[in-house]
Amino acid sequence: MEPMPLIRMHPGDNVAITPMDLGAGQSVDGLTVSEPVPQGHKILLRDAPAGTPVRRYNVVIGHLREDLPAGAWVHEARLDMPDAPGLDGVPKATMSNPLGPPVTGRSFEGYRNADGTVGTRNLLGITSTVHCVSGILDHAVRRIRDEILPLYPNVDGVLALDHHYGCGVAIEAEDAAIPIRTLRNIAANPNFGGELMTVGLGCEKLQPSRLFPELEAGDIRFQDNAGFAAIVVRIMEEAEDRLARLNARKRETCPASDLVIGMQCGGSDAFSGVTANPALGVASDLLVRAGGTSLFSEVTEVRDGVAQLTARAATPEIADAILRELGWYDAYLARSGVGRSANTTPGNKAGGLSNIVEKAMGSIVKSGSAPIAGVVAPGERVQARGLNFAATPASDFICGTLQLAAGATLHIFTTGRGTPYSLQALPTIKVSTRSDLARRWPDLIDVDAGPVATGGASIGEMGERLFDHMLDVASGAPTWAERHGTHNSLVLFNPAPVT
Repeated sequence: MEPMPLIRMHPGDNVAITPMDLGAGQSVDGLTVSEPVPQGHKILLRDAPAGTPVRRYNVVIGHLREDLPAGAWVHEARLDMPDAPGLDGVPKATMSNPLGPPVTGRSFEGYRNADGTVGTRNLLGITSTVHCVSGILDHAVRRIRDEILPLYPNVDGVLALDHHYGCGVAIEAEDAAIPIRTLRNIAANPNFGGELMTVGLGCEKLQPSRLFPELEAGDIRFQDNAGFAAIVVRIMEEAEDRLARLNARKRETCPASDLVIGMQCGGSDAFSGVTANPALGVASDLLVRAGGTSLFSEVTEVRDGVAQLTARAATPEIADAILRELGWYDAYLARSGVGRSANTTPGNKAGGLSNIVEKAMGSIVKSGSAPIAGVVAPGERVQARGLNFAATPASDFICGTLQLAAGATLHIFTTGRGTPYSLQALPTIKVSTRSDLARRWPDLIDVDAGPVATGGASIGEMGERLFDHMLDVASGAPTWAERHGTHNSLVLFNPAPVT
């Protein structure tokens, strides 16, 4: 089989990735491959001595540890990673990229709430105040789904907003505010239609009055009821009252400006920054041009591109907010004696990503080219329309949970290695970076961005295709995960001590 052309991200790069496995002695793009190179991995384009900076995306991702000939395989063991860039002296609000004309006339069928927000699903979420009640709550939710939910066909589902927080924690610690406000803002997500319901134990540290101090949220406490059967009946009765109100809601035509998306990547590979993430960046730009809101996240996966982010900030104040969040996270990691390099996984490396610098460059591109209009601290709710940086850990589960709290009503998740991750409260569109993954997982991958790598579609065409699919799913078209009824648990970010 004739080798496919190498993929070079920038004319200044001295490495390119191969879209297929290559054997020693094969010729491609005028190079003779000196050793077997797996799909997605980097090939050196010209002879280089030890110490040579290796550039991909026109960014130095490392320095060679040894002399290497053109055609050599460049991987983690042959690179010394550069130090993290400093947070001082970076450009602030210096970049102005015209996005193009406004996108008009695009809409989706959503559920409009009394506060003006719009949901993409009509769900009843029942919040627990402590993990002690999770077993009982799960039992009650199963009975609600089986016995009551069929009576209310306009409601898409009922779920327990369960978590491992609420007691046995230093709840007065400064950083304890993060998980508490996360739970509070999850309950306020537009996909739940404003119907608050809480179930607690009674003696926990996270009392309902602390969780919802400004809201009138009726709560059910297990210790106030006469045993298992009684509290299950109580939960079911309270749920049915809310289901009746949610059932009266109908989808209505809403402008694309009412959509809030969360963007994330997981199981990333070297193609993430070539196909799926750039296409998602185009889709995000289209949404921003339509007046909508998109969130990109994962602090350790953008940290090495800090100067890119601060330059794109809409104002110097927003640039300062970016620096504040990145600096806080640097200190958080330093307390445990780890750095940003702890992010990269064995799967990332097997997929061709040598280190976190290379991974970060491919991750940032899913933010597109829009100016950064706002910064969302962990657990807070998005305030600004347009592109926002939601400062979250890179963990798929924690990032998704925090984007749900920020107000995202639709999740777009790119993957190269493959993952079945999804959230029940947040319809999750799974985008593959490679077509062979989409072929192997035809009933898990919603959109295949692989044709970008083989010339079957341009990044712009794939971005428009993804934008169209986003509006379809926002209007109720099910994702594969929704068809299967599979989802992951919510995971709170709790940097405070556990007692």
